[in-house]
Amino acid sequence: MLPIYLASSSPRRSMLLEKLGLPFTVVVPRVEEGVQEALPPHQLVETLALRKARAVAPSISKGLVVAADTVVVWHDKVLGKPADTREASEMLSLLSGNEHEVYTGVAVIEKPSGRRVVTHERTRVKFRPLTAEEIARYVATGEPLDKAGAYAAQGLGAIFIAGIRGCYFNVVGLPLARLAQVLKEFGVDPLEYVQNN
Repeated sequence: MLPIYLASSSPRRSMLLEKLGLPFTVVVPRVEEGVQEALPPHQLVETLALRKARAVAPSISKGLVVAADTVVVWHDKVLGKPADTREASEMLSLLSGNEHEVYTGVAVIEKPSGRRVVTHERTRVKFRPLTAEEIARYVATGEPLDKAGAYAAQGLGAIFIAGIRGCYFNVVGLPLARLAQVLKEFGVDPLEYVQNN
């Protein structure tokens, strides 16, 4: 099996990739996460995921570089990671009682061939109405400050989620079903690996 390199500093993505049962090495990409041009959400996350994968690929002689990028979208407004507690509160106020979308771009580059696959996943998430006190107390925990959309579906933010349509793992930051299908295009089948090891 080709070695797998996860181009991410996110402990959540490492935790999710571990669920596939495949061995991998984390390599933190050194990239700017912003883009100059205005892009639709699916193109934005694909562009950023590919940028991360390309940043790591030159340091790999053989294997698959896997990268991802996630954004939350409310009424066509992209909500990335909040800059501070005020912005986190504003984002949660927007999401309160509303449905929003979570997009994650996934990029896989094979070395040394340079072959690549770039795709994305979209999930719809519905928040229950939140009170100002709930928002303030949640922001005070610090959990929202490094999360797209200012919440963690796998953490305390789960108590705000009334429903999810689509891939839950996408909301956490790595759509596992989509990634597994992409890996199979490169001859890496998680089920086959687990059965043989």
